[in-house]
Formats: sequence, structure tokens, C-alpha cells
Amino acid sequence: MPRPLPPLPWLEPDDPFPPVEQAWGAHTPHPGLLAAGGRLDSARLQQAYRHGIFPWFSGDSPILWWSTDPRMVLQPAHFRLHRSLRQALRKAEATPGFALRIDSDFPAVIRACSQISRDGQDGTWIVDDIQSAYTQLHHDGFAHSVEVWMNEELVAGLYCVAIGRAVFGESMFTTISNGSKIALAALVALCRREGVTMIDCQQNTGHLAFMGAAEIPRAQFVAHVAEQVQQPAMRWEFAASDWADIIPLSEMTFPHTAHTDE
Repeated sequence: MPRPLPPLPWLEPDDPFPPVEQAWGAHTPHPGLLAAGGRLDSARLQQAYRHGIFPWFSGDSPILWWSTDPRMVLQPAHFRLHRSLRQALRKAEATPGFALRIDSDFPAVIRACSQISRDGQDGTWIVDDIQSAYTQLHHDGFAHSVEVWMNEELVAGLYCVAIGRAVFGESMFTTISNGSKIALAALVALCRREGVTMIDCQQNTGHLAFMGAAEIPRAQFVAHVAEQVQQPAMRWEFAASDWADIIPLSEMTFPHTAHTDE
């Protein structure tokens, strides 16, 4: 006989989040599910991320809050620069019209991420309410986009949340070969420069594992976040020399300097 599911807390707008240890476990239909309801805005997202919690729901469900165990993370020191990506970086930097930008069009990036078809997903979790809340979070200085542009067209990118030195990857998209990987490599280079030792990836995927991500216990992740959110905020700007943390400068050419549009 199936064991009964644990009760799922329903949050009023200002209720505190339950302890993450109360999230549904591995033997439930939805491991990591912590609570439902509440509100979705910049302040609430900041509270959630500071405790290792993130929202994930579809358009026809209430707001759902999660804290998975184990947690998939990418340590920048363990990032795998595969040969194909190394070649893609060289090619991109040598291509007229290429530019890497930070935060020049966050709404366009999150909108593009919502429109990407993904295996095993019917529709998108990046619904209008998510886009609105994270754009507000961006305006408050806690969400950022790393963007790949070609001839003044946005062709790839990712968005993430950053509080202090705690960085949480959210989603990425690309319309060109290796575009999202270039954006991820740039984020890794930024994190290395800023002394960030862990990028949250939330859940395990083969793609992330291929790039060097691995699972760690939730308790370890939450303890790491609690320390890092107290650190000074990162500098969200990128220079061509920052690639040196990914690939030796002697192997790169920089005729088109990556830059930030404020």
C-alpha cells in the first residue's frame, strides 16, 4: 500500500518558508517540493534564494516552491572546457559583429528562455508571472543576464540570480551552435574572477554534468549559501581579459572586445 504523502504547506503572502528539511523526499512523486502559494515578487524571491529555495511551476498550477536534495552545482574550478567549446570561443572572438554583453537586455533574455522547446517539457515554467518577478529582481540588482550578440542581434544567453557571492543559474537559450555554452563559459569566467566557488544548477541534467556540474547534499549547499549571501556583491561587467580564466590568452585573439552596455 502506498505510503501517504506528507502535507504540503500552503503559504499566505507573508508567511515564512518552512525549513528546507521539510521538503518532500526521494520516495515521493515530487522530490524537493516544499510549499505552495504565497506571493511572487522580488522581495519574496530574495528570501527564497537566501534559504536555498526556488519557484518552479506551470501556468495552470499555484506557485510551487522547491529545495532539492541533493543539489546540482557547478564549481567554476571544475568547469570542463571541452575541445568543441574552446574552438567555438576562438571562432566567436574572431568573428566581426560578435559581442558579449552583461545586463543589456534582461527582459529579452528571459523571454527567449521561455520560448525554447525542451525535451520532456510540455510548455514552459517561465510563465508571465515568473518573467515579471525576475525582471523586478533584475531592476533591484539581484538578477543578471549574460548575452551573446551577433551583428546587434541577441542570439544566445542566460539569466541568473546573484546575492552577495551566491550565484544561482536559472535558464539559458541559444539560436546558434554553442551559443549558450559560450554564455555559460563567460559566467564561469566572471565567477572565477570574483572568487565565486559554486553556481547553483538546481537539478541534475546530463548536459550540466557534461560541463562539470555535480550533486552535493542540500545541507552543504544551504550552508554555503548562508555564508556567501553575506559577502559583497559581484562586479557584473566583463572584459576580454576575463577569458584568461577559461582559456589561455596566448590561444585567443581579441579583435572585438567584449563589453557591457549599462
